[in-house]
Amino acid sequence: MMKDFLRKYYNNSRIGFYLLKPVVIVYHIFLMDKYLSQKAYLKKKFKKYFGYDIDFRNPRTLNEKINWLKLNDRNPLMGQAADKYAVRSYIKEKIGEEYLVPLDYTTLNPSDIKPKNLPDHPCIIKVNHNSSGGIIVRDKWGDVDWNYIKNTLRWNMSENYYWNGREPQYRHIKPRIIVEKLLMDDKGNIPFDYKLHFFNGKIAFVQVDSDRLTDHKRNLYTADWEFIECEWEYKKGLFIDEPPTYRKMVELGTVISQDFTYVRVDFYALGDEVYFGELTFHSDGGIGPFRPEKYDLQFGEMLKLPQ
Repeated sequence: MMKDFLRKYYNNSRIGFYLLKPVVIVYHIFLMDKYLSQKAYLKKKFKKYFGYDIDFRNPRTLNEKINWLKLNDRNPLMGQAADKYAVRSYIKEKIGEEYLVPLDYTTLNPSDIKPKNLPDHPCIIKVNHNSSGGIIVRDKWGDVDWNYIKNTLRWNMSENYYWNGREPQYRHIKPRIIVEKLLMDDKGNIPFDYKLHFFNGKIAFVQVDSDRLTDHKRNLYTADWEFIECEWEYKKGLFIDEPPTYRKMVELGTVISQDFTYVRVDFYALGDEVYFGELTFHSDGGIGPFRPEKYDLQFGEMLKLPQ
């Protein structure tokens, strides 16, 4: 009971947030093993999820190679590309501004998130420096818990996401709140999230996430849109036909991927229109299990690491 009370007090009260914040920070120091070096942390977490020691000298599976990239890849573009606000200028230069989701508002202060500053159409509120997903507001004059939203944003803004998985590209991102137009189809549904994985500048496979707000499902497809009979972190969903814009996504993603050894380029498709989502360099943090396990090795063999 006390734990539930403190959580509610922390999440819904501005005073509670600031009073309990020091306790939460100390808790996270030990929860996230902040006293460990990056390499020691990665080794410990990998062993916890897979049950065996990672060999950084000879990584073979995709998850091993993702962790190797965390430790060794210091591409200077990654910091900008991982920043959901700064990446907009990068995408504008690489493939064009027309592929960006409309930006409605941005601020550094969570207290600015209130109805008068938000658009009249449905939107999504998120921060630029982590993978929290975002908060959907379909009607700003409806039943919206603004205190909860502001406190959630306060915590996110105070967080350095680097410590969650030791991904170096997040370490020096300046936190910012961004509000984007919520993409929806004709029925008001949020479109599928098409995540294209590029290895060494070429499309390797496609990940499609669905029902993320209810019962998260994930399907994998080959570059030629053949269904792959495996699960990666989440259970498989129903087969999804290749979208009419898939080849356009591959074309755009290929342009972007030339700058990186491994990158996941996310897109949304609405009819004939394609919108850029985000760039990810260490999918599932390098701790996402495959079932059957053979696919971890199969995908890993496709990715060639720098010498």
